[in-house]
Amino acid sequence: RMEQAGDALQEVLSKALSQRSLTLGVYEAAKLLNVDPDNVVLCLLAAEEEEAGDAALQIHFTLLRAFCCENDINILRVSNPARLAELLLPAAGPDPPADLHCVLVT
Repeated sequence: RMEQAGDALQEVLSKALSQRSLTLGVYEAAKLLNVDPDNVVLCLLAAEEEEAGDAALQIHFTLLRAFCCENDINILRVSNPARLAELLLPAAGPDPPADLHCVLVT
């Protein structure tokens, strides 16, 4: 089941990437949610287990989740940001420049 969900997510991200309907990064996501929440259909929150102790990141996630819930935006937690980076930034090499803790699909 999880594999099917992963495949479906991969397909959604691939389409969104080709249609340029992705917003990457906590700050960029917050800006978009502030001005145009109605066009956001999915919010991905990605963090590794080691980042669970990052208070600032957890506060961002809490606020993003609350905002998404208020605006009926689906939220998905991703526990493997490295895999997300592989899908979204194939040409960026091993150190992706973008913040991938939050990804919005519009």
